[in-house]
Amino acid sequence: MSTLVRGGVTLVGLALAVGLIVALLALPPAVVHLPAAVATQMAQSGVAHPVTAVLLNFRGYDTLLEVAVLLIALLTLLGLSRETVPAGTPDESAGTDPLLQGLARKALPLIILAAGYLLWAGAHRPGGAFQAGAVLAAGAVLMQLAGLLPPWAGPRRLLRLGLVLGFLVFLAVAAALLGEGALLRYPPAAAGGLILLIEAGLTLSLGLILAGLFLFVTGRRL
Repeated sequence: MSTLVRGGVTLVGLALAVGLIVALLALPPAVVHLPAAVATQMAQSGVAHPVTAVLLNFRGYDTLLEVAVLLIALLTLLGLSRETVPAGTPDESAGTDPLLQGLARKALPLIILAAGYLLWAGAHRPGGAFQAGAVLAAGAVLMQLAGLLPPWAGPRRLLRLGLVLGFLVFLAVAAALLGEGALLRYPPAAAGGLILLIEAGLTLSLGLILAGLFLFVTGRRL
């Protein structure tokens, strides 16, 4: 990329940033006090933490679209890749340090345990699927950097299922709830269980998606 093009891209980025800042400063004061509005609906949310209630209940369709965007981004990057690596081929760029490999093997169970805790804790304290998925992604990246995961030319059947599982579960629950009169309007008695089901699927999918995005842009593969 030439210096002129880089300069142009930088100027456009700065102009966009300045425009966003000006727009935010020009916003009028909020008419509705959102924390109070959320607090009045917490009893029907199915969870005890307001952030989880907003992300998976009150504004669940926003989260559904965010997951779709991440999935599309990864699939687009994979589709644009022209390199082919036979499945099971060792990654020559991965580390082969025995100390790193031993650390990765011992850390992986703790990483999975931490992700499970974050998933469970999201109902009543900071945590949830996005945090748990990020921890799982970090575990996958660590295993790849240690040379313990082989590269792949493209997602195989089980991996494809894992990538879309969270989105499909989320979409299935949304479709099943259309009879309630609004998108993702959970029955209060079933809200907690449905949110946990969605978050469990999202944890696995987000872990794979985030790991795939990172490993792709660094020239590595799962």
